[in-house]
Amino acid sequence: MTALDKIKEITVFLQGCDVEDAHKESEIILRHCLGIDKAALYRDNPVLSEENVKDMDAILQRRAKREPLQYILGYVEFYGLKIKVGKGVLIPRPETEFLVEEILKALNSQLPALSKKELRILDLCTGSGCLALALAKNFPDAKVYGTDISATAIRYAKENAELNGISNAVFLKGSLYEPLKQLISETSLKFDVIVSNPPYIRSNDIPDLQPEISRWEPKNALDGGEDGLRYYRDILSEARKYLMPDGIIFLEAGEGQAGDVSGIACSNHFRRVSVIKDYAGIDRLLTIAR
Repeated sequence: MTALDKIKEITVFLQGCDVEDAHKESEIILRHCLGIDKAALYRDNPVLSEENVKDMDAILQRRAKREPLQYILGYVEFYGLKIKVGKGVLIPRPETEFLVEEILKALNSQLPALSKKELRILDLCTGSGCLALALAKNFPDAKVYGTDISATAIRYAKENAELNGISNAVFLKGSLYEPLKQLISETSLKFDVIVSNPPYIRSNDIPDLQPEISRWEPKNALDGGEDGLRYYRDILSEARKYLMPDGIIFLEAGEGQAGDVSGIACSNHFRRVSVIKDYAGIDRLLTIAR
């Protein structure tokens, strides 16, 4: 059997399991098992060995149970980084790549006088570390801190820093700002930039999400409380203690939440709030300053 024949077979199988974007996943599975890129896959259309087919079928057995493909493969590509993921850590989303892109634009335009060497960046609810590491890679002279309440997430974040050769990111276990309190008391550490993609799904909505999410991904990385806004309140109520006077906050928001998050920011005395739409036209990113 050739690779392209197998892609067709896998696509039909995944469609039968109600997997979204079955064709794209079939390509990813083929590329992973053969160790080739997309161009080589279609140019060469290699003949599969029995071992190749066995490896692919093993993946499909797990995928049929709606286990996320990223967990099965053990990694995901994110903004030029290879990010290890597994059960207990949230899978990075394309929306968060958009967040990275917009943060980079904003920092390069809104902080022109601030030397990159002086930048201090804080990523709250860091998860796999994908956001913190993307920023650390693009600002190699900056110091980036990531915090997360999950020990599993912090372990993955540290492994991902090592995997990608990034040495200017520090990951600390604890809820939001809590791990920083000792550092700040000792060094008066404050941040030029605070970023977060916090849990923002309403508690009652989680069971209705795709099985890949509701059954497999960690609930504490999804659950934003009854109205989905709990973490925004907690982040913004304390942010002024940790943010430099001319600093900026960047927050990813769920669909329909930007107005409420803007209101929370204003109630905490932040006067400059902007909302940026993602490629789907959804109000996705909030930039917040004093």
